[in-house]
Amino acid sequence: MSGRLARFKILFALFAALGVLMTRPDASAQATAPSLTVTAKARSVRPGELVLLTVTAPKSLSDVRARAFDRDLPAYSVNARTWRVLVGIDLETAPRKYSVDIVASDPTATTLHATHSLVVVARQFPTRRLTVDPAFVNPPPEALERIARESAELNELWSRPTMTRLWMGTFVRPVPDEANSAFGTRSILNGEARSPHSGADFNSATGTPIKAPNAARVVLAGDRYYTGNTVMIDHGLTLFSLFAHLSEIDVKVGDTVVAGDVIGKVGATGRVTGPHLHWSVRLGSARIDPLSLLTVMGEK
Repeated sequence: MSGRLARFKILFALFAALGVLMTRPDASAQATAPSLTVTAKARSVRPGELVLLTVTAPKSLSDVRARAFDRDLPAYSVNARTWRVLVGIDLETAPRKYSVDIVASDPTATTLHATHSLVVVARQFPTRRLTVDPAFVNPPPEALERIARESAELNELWSRPTMTRLWMGTFVRPVPDEANSAFGTRSILNGEARSPHSGADFNSATGTPIKAPNAARVVLAGDRYYTGNTVMIDHGLTLFSLFAHLSEIDVKVGDTVVAGDVIGKVGATGRVTGPHLHWSVRLGSARIDPLSLLTVMGEK
């Protein structure tokens, strides 16, 4: 009897140990369980569009970094567990699948990872043929130095953005009129192909007040060869707005503005065929449609 009891105890111990092993959580499964939730908001996922990603964690985060299209993407905190990432799809982006790699950290230095896929679909841009002053298509030699200097100045400003978020709340339209020229339009000027149109044109009359679409710092205010009287404002986190062809400029470099502040008036200066407002938006190196910005982050 004692031998049978001993064997029973041994078997019971083995079954108990096996039960523990069977019910123990799978460490590898825990390690691969998703820890970040990523949702996307966009008008569409095409060249020239803005995509707003919302990153949510089960605990507080101290930092979020994201990367796609071989460049870092701006991210900012909404609350302790929620961050947002701005993804600009440049108008020359080839249609295919891309990955947004996201790395988040909590106050204890624990790292969380997530990947969000963006399937960029093809977009057909229209072509427009315009007749303009020949000097704006093939500038005279004496203008070339000025054009090069102004281009270098723009590139320098884009390379030194304010790395904190200056905008607050929703973006507003700079003028009440509808846009009449499609973003990304391929232009044929006096029969010669030129760079694609990187902004939206609004059919506004000369003298129409132009409002800042959101809070920003003025980084450029003056006359340019191609864009005439020009104002560029830095919204922070590599997001810029540029307004061209103004009849009047009502701000100066270094000024700060909030949504609705008047920065100038519509005109017909620079390379134009008539009065209108040209509004360009740039996010890092990505040229995006201002109307996409209004759809995703603007007034309803």
